[in-house]
Amino acid sequence: MFQANMFEGHHMFDMASKSSENDSSKLKDDDYETKSGTETMEAQSGDDQDPSEQHPKKKRYHRHTQRQIQDMEAFFKECPHPDDKQRKELSRELGLEPLQVKFWFQNKRTQMKAQHERSENSILKAENERLRVENNRYKEALRNASCPNCGGPAALGEMSFDEQHLRIENVRLREEIDRISGIAAKYVGKPLSSLSNLSPHLPSRSLDLGVSNFGAQSGFVGEMFGATDLLRSVTGPTEADKSMIVEIAVAAMEELMRIAQAGEPLWIQGENNTEMLNEEEYLRTFTRGIGPKPLGMRSEASRESAVVIMNHVNLVEILMDANQWSTIFCGIVSRAMTLEVLSTGVAGNYNGALQVMTAEFQVPSPIVPTRENYFVRYCKQHTDGTWAVVDVSLDSLRPSLLSKCRRRPSGCLIQELPNGYSKVVWVEHIEVDDRSVQNIYRPLVNSGLAFGAKRWVGTLDRQCERLASSMAINIPSGDLCVITTAEGRKSMLKLAERMVMSFCTGVGASTAHAWTTLSATGSDDVRVMTRKSMDDPGRPPGIVLSAATSFWIPVQSKRMFDFLRDENHRSEWDILSNGGEVQEMAHIANGRDPGNCVSLLRVNSANSSQSNMLILQESCTDSTGSYVIYAPVDISAMNIVLSGGDPDYVALLPSGFAILPDGPGYGSAGILDVGSGGSLLTVAFQILVDSVPTAKLSLGSVATVNSLIKCTVERIKAAVMCDNA
Repeated sequence: MFQANMFEGHHMFDMASKSSENDSSKLKDDDYETKSGTETMEAQSGDDQDPSEQHPKKKRYHRHTQRQIQDMEAFFKECPHPDDKQRKELSRELGLEPLQVKFWFQNKRTQMKAQHERSENSILKAENERLRVENNRYKEALRNASCPNCGGPAALGEMSFDEQHLRIENVRLREEIDRISGIAAKYVGKPLSSLSNLSPHLPSRSLDLGVSNFGAQSGFVGEMFGATDLLRSVTGPTEADKSMIVEIAVAAMEELMRIAQAGEPLWIQGENNTEMLNEEEYLRTFTRGIGPKPLGMRSEASRESAVVIMNHVNLVEILMDANQWSTIFCGIVSRAMTLEVLSTGVAGNYNGALQVMTAEFQVPSPIVPTRENYFVRYCKQHTDGTWAVVDVSLDSLRPSLLSKCRRRPSGCLIQELPNGYSKVVWVEHIEVDDRSVQNIYRPLVNSGLAFGAKRWVGTLDRQCERLASSMAINIPSGDLCVITTAEGRKSMLKLAERMVMSFCTGVGASTAHAWTTLSATGSDDVRVMTRKSMDDPGRPPGIVLSAATSFWIPVQSKRMFDFLRDENHRSEWDILSNGGEVQEMAHIANGRDPGNCVSLLRVNSANSSQSNMLILQESCTDSTGSYVIYAPVDISAMNIVLSGGDPDYVALLPSGFAILPDGPGYGSAGILDVGSGGSLLTVAFQILVDSVPTAKLSLGSVATVNSLIKCTVERIKAAVMCDNA
């Protein structure tokens, strides 16, 4: 009975104000030039730098010529707001980029506005001085006033000692409330307005405050993860930043083109044919970077290339759309947002497109910290027809942003090939402080396989194959007969895509949500979080409890993947199938590797009194990692999907496994082979613990899911270690 009730609730979650007088006075009347250089810091680099002897940044700019300024000044008098056509003509005549012309005019308009504000400030300053003198005159008159009754000095507005004390105490209490509200808002997510009016008779904590209270109630370690969300605090660029952003993007594009195509001595051969970036040569070659490497950070650079089954136009569109980009790379990008589009491109495509973004990059495990970036993305089509998309961090424009990761020029070159194929060269160049990574994941992260170019290209190649499969018109003969139409096939693939994305966005350590550790007994701690599901038709309504754990196992990642995706082995680890026979009813291949497929499984219950259940499962693998993700589905809802109906209204709570190699290993021939050692396995479940969204989470539900996930882990270890012996 426990298994049946548990399954019904089974599994995983989706998860410029005006310038002040002082500021405007800094603008020189004759300083109308657009910055066209980049900021450089003249200081020692690397470990030789003494923090106590750091010098402030010295800005070095290349100014426009006098003729360029005079021509633009003359045009500004006639037309302060030129359109795209006029800017292009000016840029062609003056030998500038259209974006440089655009931001020169923006700066000019800003400076004209500043001049007007200075004039207004002068008038207001004079008026303020007049009022101050008048106010002093009134004060003097009041000071010399006498009481009309006794003729003595008047005591105006005198306040008793008690009243003074109460007012001081009131101010102190208000400051204390504001301080507590700020702390609560940071860790709980409540707005300050709702926390500043707390009742003195607070009810007991409900699920609104997450599960961090479990530690106080039941002895669990209430450690919270993901409590500080830097991305939510980042705003779009100011007008003053935009010209500098253009210069940074142009320099980054030039660097990406060179670093993506260079050979030795910039890229040198490491052990076993691995490619390494020569740091000394890089620093000598690229002097116009984003500044020296911050103390405490290490460099991580990688390059990878592949031929993928997608044309260059579609690839560029995916990369320049934050939603498509985060969907395709959902295992790497936990969330992304475009803060501002500075240019949409020209000629109806993304050539010249420029946008400021934030993104969070993850490894599918709750114990590996995410990497957050605030950056500009620039797309350009070069004269040889090659497209390039480059990212580079803008942390220098946000000194208050405490980022532990900085993107040096990173991105990809896309070359068009016949028959709808493209060649992609991907470069990832990061500076990161990853000292908080746990030991079992450190070899993987340090090798560059966790966040490097090989993982991006492997994911892209697999996703391109999946997209090509979803667009197939005819049903391949290998698909089982339960799928009778092409529309049904597409609907099933679309439902599986939503399931995979929901799993990936909820299994990592994203700062969008907070995990709580249930125990502190080792590296395989179980971590949980809760959420309310109410109005989303794609999720069952009620209280959902998510739980995940990551651990190392001395079994090759390919063997782990084959074991977990095989329906014949499912009864060995899946407690909720209750020992029933598992049969594959539908199968859709969506890649060259036979492990890349979507399946519909039926669990035939061993108990005749229990109804059979359906499970939607997608398994996918590439050279850097694998997933087996599944979710129970309602039989009637699945029949609608198989007939080509809308899959968005099918409620899913996905659970599953993320399988990563424990680092680069060596195969039997002594050749570097990813995953030839052990595996890093993340197990994640979602349980619907109550169908009423207003219900409170009981400790019994937490204990149940803790037992469920630990029992599953023990079964997996026992099964694969026995076979591996």
